[in-house]
Amino acid sequence: MKKKQWLLYLAGVAALVALALWARGHIHFQWSVFRDQIRHLNWALIVLGVGMIYLGYVFRALRWARLMRPQKRVSAFSLLGSQVIGFTGVALFGRLADLVRPYLVARRTQLSLTSQVGVYTVERMFDLASMALIFAAALRFAPGLASLPHHETLEHAALLGLLVAIALGMFAVAVRIAGRAVAGAAERILAALSPKLAGTVAGKILAFRDGLNAVGGVSDFLLILVVSLAMWGMIVVAYLATMRSFLLSPQLSNISLARVLVLMAVSMAGSIIFLPVVGWFTQIAFIATTMTVFFNVPSEPALGCAAMLLVVTFLSVVPIGLLWARFEHISVKRVSEESEMAAEETSRAPA
Repeated sequence: MKKKQWLLYLAGVAALVALALWARGHIHFQWSVFRDQIRHLNWALIVLGVGMIYLGYVFRALRWARLMRPQKRVSAFSLLGSQVIGFTGVALFGRLADLVRPYLVARRTQLSLTSQVGVYTVERMFDLASMALIFAAALRFAPGLASLPHHETLEHAALLGLLVAIALGMFAVAVRIAGRAVAGAAERILAALSPKLAGTVAGKILAFRDGLNAVGGVSDFLLILVVSLAMWGMIVVAYLATMRSFLLSPQLSNISLARVLVLMAVSMAGSIIFLPVVGWFTQIAFIATTMTVFFNVPSEPALGCAAMLLVVTFLSVVPIGLLWARFEHISVKRVSEESEMAAEETSRAPA
C-alpha cells in the first residue's frame, strides 16, 4: 500500500475512533431497541430499494454506450458487467478502484484507456449536474421544507446547486470549444504550485474534452441528461424506500423527500474519500450522527437505517459483482490494482 493510501486509511480510522468516543459520551444506545427496529423492517421496501439500485446500473451502461458511440458502437448489455464489477471494486477497495470501469471497458472494446477516462469524466459531470438539479428542485418545491432545521441555509444550498450545474455546463462548453487552450491555461496557473499537479490537471481537462466529443449536439446532450436524471431518480427512490422501511420509527417511516435528499447529499459527501472496509463504518457513523443531531432520530433506528442505507445503495452490488467477475474470470482486486497503475502511466504520458 502506498504512503498516500496509508495516510488516508489512518485518517479514516482516526475519524471512526473520534466518532465512537463522541457517541459514547453523548448517546445512550440500547441494543434491544436496535434489534426490534431491524426485526420489524418492511422488507418489501428494502427489495424495492435494491431493485432501483440494480436498475440504475442498467441505465449507467446505457449512458456509457451512448457516450462511446463516436468511438465505437457497442450494446449497453456488453458494458453492464463492467459497471457492476467496477462498483463492486469501489465497494470493496474504496475510491482507489474508481477507474476499474473505464479500464474494463477499454479492455473489452479494444479502445484506449484515455478515451474511456474521458467518458468517465463526462459521466461524472452529468452525475453531479443531475444531482444538483434534483437537489435544488426538491428543496425549492418539495413540501415540508420549512420544517427542516436551518431551512434557509438549505434554500441557499439549493440555489448553489443550480449555480454549480450552470457552471459545469459553461465549463463543458468552454472545454468543448477550446479544450487545449483551457488545459494550457490551467497548466500555467498551477505550474507555480506544483508542476506535477499542473500536468495532471491539464491531462484530465484534455481527457474531458475527448469525452465531450461523444456529446454530438443538443439532442445527444438532452438524451444523456434525461438518462442521468432518471438514474438519479431511481437512487432517490432507493434512499426513500430504505428509510421508510423502518416502521417502528415515526421519524423515518414518515420521512419527507426533502429530508431524504439532505441525508443523501451528506452520504455522497462522506463517500468522496471512501476507504476499504473502514469506510463502511465511517459512513454509517457519519449518516447516523446526522440523523440524530439534525432530525432527532433516536440513536437505535438511526444506526440501523444508516447501516441499511449502506447495504442497499452501496454494498448490494457486491454479491452479483463477484459472481459476474468469476463468470468472466476477472479478479476484482487485480483489475483494481491494474487500473490504478494504467491510469498513472497514462497521466505520465505526454499529451
